[in-house]
Amino acid sequence: MPGLDKLPPLREVIAAHGLSAKKSLGQNFLFDLNLTRKIAKAAGAADGGTFYEVGPGPGGLTRALLAEGAGKVIAVERDARCLPALEEIAAAWPGKLEVHAADALKLDEAAILPRGVRIAANLPYNVGTALLVKWLTAPQWPPLWASLTLMFQKEVAQRIIAAPSTEHYGRLSVLAQWRCTAKILFDVNRGAFVPPPSVTSSIVRLEPRESPLAPADLADLEKITAAAFGQRRKMLRQSLKPLGGEVLLEKAGIDPTARPEDLKIEQFAALARNLPP
Repeated sequence: MPGLDKLPPLREVIAAHGLSAKKSLGQNFLFDLNLTRKIAKAAGAADGGTFYEVGPGPGGLTRALLAEGAGKVIAVERDARCLPALEEIAAAWPGKLEVHAADALKLDEAAILPRGVRIAANLPYNVGTALLVKWLTAPQWPPLWASLTLMFQKEVAQRIIAAPSTEHYGRLSVLAQWRCTAKILFDVNRGAFVPPPSVTSSIVRLEPRESPLAPADLADLEKITAAAFGQRRKMLRQSLKPLGGEVLLEKAGIDPTARPEDLKIEQFAALARNLPP
């Protein structure tokens, strides 16, 4: 296949550049081309367009996105050791890979990304949730990005898609599902990585809603969920006491003896709308 035919196997690239996954950077490299292409297909690479990849490392998923038909990949990598390997991919697909040596958490993405970009990444475990929250709390909604196809630890993935009254339901569930539709596409066995992580991973697909599930101010919703789930075993009349307690709950039409995991997202939005100024 053009592009891939010009590149040595990823294992040889890693050996040639003396790369090893750094635990401090949350790195776990994917070598299986069939798996990375499955992720690229799930992200919609065959439709062309521009993709944003965070933490490409030596470029396993980068290769797959380009091989599957991505028109362009904009990659952000903070590990300078990986840049030469990414330069080789850029040479194999001229004009289709743009690499930024930067920390994605601090990056002004609006300055480098076009509207409608699709984000696809095997996110470093240590910053995956923080990056997702960054994308979910974009001040403008609908956001810059058109979709997220991301790898997380399975437990984080379960938190993203969790329904009320289930074990994993919490602040991340409310935030993600308030602004997006979310589903787990498939799991990835730990043996697919080098080095193998201690947990199974999952690929999650999120698509932004045109407008949030229910009207609410983002800052107020975050304030409510932080207070409620900060003491998730307590009744809401107790955990929300600093924010108005039973008066707030009565205004929102919510049973004060309820616990946070039993509330629907629309009910959290109602609480946010009734917060005193």
